[in-house]
Amino acid sequence: MARVLIALTSHDKLGDTGRGTGFYAGEAAEPWAVFTAAGHEVDLVSVAGGRPPVDGHDPDDPTQRAFFAGVDLDHTAKPADVDPGAYDAVFFAGGHGTMWDFPDAADLTAVAGAVYERGGVVGAVCHGPAALVNLRLSDGRHLVDGRRVAAFTNDEEAAVGLTEVVPFLLADALTARGATHVPAPDFAAQVVVDDRLVTGQNPASARGCAEQVAALLDRR
Repeated sequence: MARVLIALTSHDKLGDTGRGTGFYAGEAAEPWAVFTAAGHEVDLVSVAGGRPPVDGHDPDDPTQRAFFAGVDLDHTAKPADVDPGAYDAVFFAGGHGTMWDFPDAADLTAVAGAVYERGGVVGAVCHGPAALVNLRLSDGRHLVDGRRVAAFTNDEEAAVGLTEVVPFLLADALTARGATHVPAPDFAAQVVVDDRLVTGQNPASARGCAEQVAALLDRR
């Protein structure tokens, strides 16, 4: 059995649109279901701790129902209170909120960097790879430098009408850090595995991304 930490955004405002955002429910629920079904212990962390904001909640989805019934969202840990040595993998769930708080959440990205450097796995889906934009390893290199990654594409951002709302375009930011962004057609499932870094493009990629993380954990 491994221990997996699912990381969630604490940001609840979609720019100046007057609309709310948060973590995308399915992008946490699907990975949680994969990891728990594999027998792994799963904990939650959010940027600010406590109850994180939720977006895209479908109460009719059985996986989401199981997730919200099975976790304590009111008391997610703060990154500074997390011991990286206790975890074998960190999985960054997406949702547009991540674009505002994941990149500069130094305590959170430090946990993931430490897990990775101990031989662990880092996963991220959709906008979750926003956490990878400023994630550096102990030698100063960006984790994504020289790696193939998937993430929400510029075309997908345009399709949902948020190109001018998000603080940056995720695919471009990852490319600027030395990554090779590998896109699939809009909203098609796409998972890219590069060593112990697993990334997914969009909500349709959440389960497959988690399955690849679980497969890497099985090989440890």
